[in-house]
Formats: sequence, structure tokens, C-alpha cells
Amino acid sequence: MNGTVVKNQLIFDFAAGTLGYSKSIFASTYLYLNSKASKMSNTFETMLGDKLIENDGINLKNLKFTDCINKAETKVLKNTNDLNPLTNLIGPIENIRWKQVYKGFKEYDPKIDDKDQLKLIKMDPGASVPSHSHGGKEFILVLEGSFNDEYGQYKKGDIQINDQKIKHTPVACDKDGCICLAITERDVIFFGKYGSIFNLFTFIKSFFK
Repeated sequence: MNGTVVKNQLIFDFAAGTLGYSKSIFASTYLYLNSKASKMSNTFETMLGDKLIENDGINLKNLKFTDCINKAETKVLKNTNDLNPLTNLIGPIENIRWKQVYKGFKEYDPKIDDKDQLKLIKMDPGASVPSHSHGGKEFILVLEGSFNDEYGQYKKGDIQINDQKIKHTPVACDKDGCICLAITERDVIFFGKYGSIFNLFTFIKSFFK
């Protein structure tokens, strides 16, 4: 699942403006951190722009100019001098008040009103997440440090996109740990010795979202 085609689809959907709010934040932060992905996005935008010019004679339906300029839910940027889309939205990462989920693993919920759950994850050096899969897709972008699993090592600016067929056990690097931006479309499904306990915790937690 974590291949070039899947990553390019995310970039293309962002360039086309078809992503939801959470995935747009995720994708724009990815393009900010990864120059190769940014170049690909520029290519897609050029292609889409050319297509739009070719369709110059087609009238738009059910769209007024005010739909494009009046947005009631426009977010106030915390720092207009910061080009990083994520920290522009939530402020410096070093100022985040993390919530500990278990030893070595912390989360931060930026409270994005969207069907996809966007959150930041902080793993201490050497910390791991129990073996798990997902009911839907999982998107992970490394912001600082690195982690590895059964499929490779992921450093700052790298993304991993998993579906329900992928089962993995992420482990943060021993030196710096790892901070990631993550989106889960559905709840995590844990395996192993304590899988049933973690799944029960996830089930109970779902009532408080």
C-alpha cells in the first residue's frame, strides 16, 4: 500500500483541491518538508491548470464567486511569517501540551472539525507501538526524528500510507525518538498478547471523541 502511486494520488488530490481539511493540512505539511513531493505537486498543478484552460468554454454550474471568497470557517493563523502549514495553524511544536497515552507514547489533538482524525504523535527514543492494523487508511508523516517498522525506516519528510491489509509495529529511533503527524480514518486494531486490552481501551475511547 505504501507505494509511489498512493503517495502521488495524495499529492494529485491536494493539487486538485479535493481533499478534506485534515488531509489538506497533512498534504501541505508533507510538501513543505519534502522537496521532491513539492516538485511533483507543481507538475500536477500545471497539468490541472492546462486542463482548466482547455475547458474555457464550459459554463460552471451551481457556483457563485462569493462561494470562493466568503468562508465562514477560515482559520486564524498564529504566525503569518511561518511557512510551515502545521505550525502556522497550531504554533511551535515545542510548545505543545502532550497527553500521555502510555509510557513513551504521547498524543496531541488539534481539534480539527473533520471526518478524518488528525493528531500529532510523540514517541520517546526506543518506544514502540504494539503490532496493529487499521479499519481504514492510516497516513503518517515524520516531522522530527525517525521510526522504523517491518517495511523500512522513515525519516523527517517521509510519509507512510497503510490500509487494513498492513500490520506493523513502529519503533522510534533510539537517539531522537519521533514526532509524527497522523491521520486515521478508522480505529486501530491491535494484535498480540495485550491486543484485546488495547482494543477495549480504543473502543471505550471512541465514546469520548
